[in-house]
Amino acid sequence: MGSSGTPDQPLRVAIVGSGPSGFYAAGHLLKSKSHPDLNIQVDVYDRLPTPWGLVRGGVAPDHPNIKAVSRVYEKTAAHPEFRFYGNVEYGRDVTHEDLHARYHAVIYAVGAQTDRRMGIPGEDLPGSWAATEFVAWYNGHPDYRELEFDLSSERAIVIGNGNVAADVARMLALTREELAQTDVADHALDVLAESGIKEIVVLGRRGPAQVAFTNPELLELGEMTDADVVVDPRDIEVDPLSRRWLESEAASAAARKNVDILTGYAGRAPAGRRRRIVLRFMVSPLELLGEDHVEGIRICRNELREQDGGLRACSTDTIEELGCGIVFRSIGYRGTPLEGLPFEERRGTIPNEGGRILDEQGGPLRGDYVVGWIKRGPTGIIGTNKRDAQETVDVVLADLDAGRLNDPADPSRETLEELLAERAPDHVTYTGWEAIDSVEKAAGEPHGRPRVKLTRTEELLEAARARALGVKPARPRARRPKRPAPAPGKPRCR
Repeated sequence: MGSSGTPDQPLRVAIVGSGPSGFYAAGHLLKSKSHPDLNIQVDVYDRLPTPWGLVRGGVAPDHPNIKAVSRVYEKTAAHPEFRFYGNVEYGRDVTHEDLHARYHAVIYAVGAQTDRRMGIPGEDLPGSWAATEFVAWYNGHPDYRELEFDLSSERAIVIGNGNVAADVARMLALTREELAQTDVADHALDVLAESGIKEIVVLGRRGPAQVAFTNPELLELGEMTDADVVVDPRDIEVDPLSRRWLESEAASAAARKNVDILTGYAGRAPAGRRRRIVLRFMVSPLELLGEDHVEGIRICRNELREQDGGLRACSTDTIEELGCGIVFRSIGYRGTPLEGLPFEERRGTIPNEGGRILDEQGGPLRGDYVVGWIKRGPTGIIGTNKRDAQETVDVVLADLDAGRLNDPADPSRETLEELLAERAPDHVTYTGWEAIDSVEKAAGEPHGRPRVKLTRTEELLEAARARALGVKPARPRARRPKRPAPAPGKPRCR
């Protein structure tokens, strides 16, 4: 490979995916302390017209402080050698071969784009949803805005004990006034505010010591304006195996704190609020009930057993049925295969070692790297991606020093722009995103909201084009706040 990182031949890196992991990788590359004199260009691609990934489309609307991390990414985008190409889809508009012809390294930061299924009868009934679909809908993701969620029943079931499950439960319990202060998508605001749901039951297959909620998320459930958190004291009893684990060095301080929080909820008398969030543990779904629509769920009681060096939830013969009209499964994300790259089906990730993508024989692919959930699986919080990205960037720079990067045939931005003009003429630059951002914020300001999101691709592209043409784009119309209604066999192990 010829010299790269020099004024005549900059090091060219493409990042596919503009979520936190992709932007952290871009930032680490552009501010590399180990290579301070490195001349580098970073181009970030996303199939949506907007950047930020789950910060825009996954973080709950009532968590503006978490969304504020995008300010860090804005500083990266301000670097003169950074470019954003939105509305460009990998595998359709640009291929593996296209990128290898133009970049010394390609970092895939595509996340985990699908949800895990339960694999039980009735899972495909109308009224059975992946939590990922619901989250994308209320956050205004263009692919999900047309979905219709029937929230007319009195009870909703959320399956899972992680932060996404907590977000879903909380969004179902927020008041209209609370929702109207957020950037929740307008098409979701009235549906959520006028919901008939009075009880949200959150089911966990293991005990209180094993929940995956972070402490702040769990505490937040107890601070709802018009919803009680209900925990049966019998449900919160910690079994001997869990107690032994909690007292060991293997248990985290967060796990111990979660048990304390849940114990506090169990001792709290309900205040008679309009809605209830009921946290249940040691139960697993067996079947969703109903003919043409979800009408209930059959669950079994579990017990914990030591198995394979850990505690496994094993089903018992104790069966229970709960009536409900809607079910959200939140049992994990998984990645999907990418054109031209290997894929590990069992883990739902791209096989790699420290970020270097490995071929079927276990050797590194030249110039191909991964970062984020597609690298390590769907674990950690947004900040976890910063350390993860640093590891991958360190590997890229080590391969640069060792002469192990790709040798592109035409690493010029000019020919790249020509390719995109032909393949993706409606691609959105970072300037275009700034125009979208400005329009959304301006629409939200009169209503005391951080923004009113544009949720159709054509609306987003129109706002981006208007900046380029020097015309004033139309603002999205915000919903006018409405007056609130008056408060009214053999054990199986997993």
